[in-house]
Amino acid sequence: MSRVGAILRDLIFPRRCVLCHRLLERNEPRLCPRCAASVGAPFSGARRGAYYRRWASALRYEDVVRDSFRRYKFGGCRFYAQYYGPLLANAVEQQLGLRYDLMTYIPINALRLRRRGFDQTRLLAQEAGEQLGMVPVSTLKKRRRKPQSRVVNAEERQRNIRGAFLVTNPASVQGKRILLIDDVLTTGATVSEASRVLLAAGAKSVDVATLAAAVS
Repeated sequence: MSRVGAILRDLIFPRRCVLCHRLLERNEPRLCPRCAASVGAPFSGARRGAYYRRWASALRYEDVVRDSFRRYKFGGCRFYAQYYGPLLANAVEQQLGLRYDLMTYIPINALRLRRRGFDQTRLLAQEAGEQLGMVPVSTLKKRRRKPQSRVVNAEERQRNIRGAFLVTNPASVQGKRILLIDDVLTTGATVSEASRVLLAAGAKSVDVATLAAAVS
């Protein structure tokens, strides 16, 4: 019955590549060979924004990666996190190293969490943390703001995000070297503001790792 059930499941919910979304054979990995070959090495670049020291990313935020992430975030594909997580962990290991006292993440606000039903960045941090031997800790609370994705101009994004975060327990970050996880890096305004409040609360340093980064 388990074999029959698996066949029926694949007929109703056919397996597709996490990135390009093409149909897969039953024994193919969730990241198809073509996409696995195109992912490339994790990368970094010039710092975007202030306050954090360094950043690294696993994927370039373009084409199939952008579409994949939208399915993850808005299309009910929460299970993508288990495939994204190792990619993110590899970016941390290859580009940043593991000299951290604490892993935390950029949260979504309470209203958006209720509507969406999950925090996509928290899931990423949890999956990456399993690979890195770290348990992500919630340190930030986000106030309601217009979503950064709806703000195009870089200066407006900085103004929109100013004051968006609170450190929930300053004692938990004091003197810590922090690895801050976010989903996508564009202008750097969000992670810069989060880093600012973490440092103001006493953190020693902040580095940033994201699943994907927009390449200018």
